[in-house]
Amino acid sequence: MEMTPTTFEVGKTYSCRSACDYDTIFTFEVVKRTAKFVTLRSCFGEERRGVYHWQGVERCQPLGNYSMSPVICADQEVA
Repeated sequence: MEMTPTTFEVGKTYSCRSACDYDTIFTFEVVKRTAKFVTLRSCFGEERRGVYHWQGVERCQPLGNYSMSPVICADQEVA
């Protein structure tokens, strides 16, 4: 039996904490998506980023791939 992954949805907002400062919280709104990419809106502007799956959940590095970069997960939606 194959599980369907938790995916990012258009119009929803996701958040994560900074790896350097626990009090800093990044939030990103999904404005568009395809099978392999999401377009995110934040205070940094709009960015198109690739998504990947890990342990059945879609993940994305919205500010790019670098040491201690923030990672948002599709199961961490802002309520």
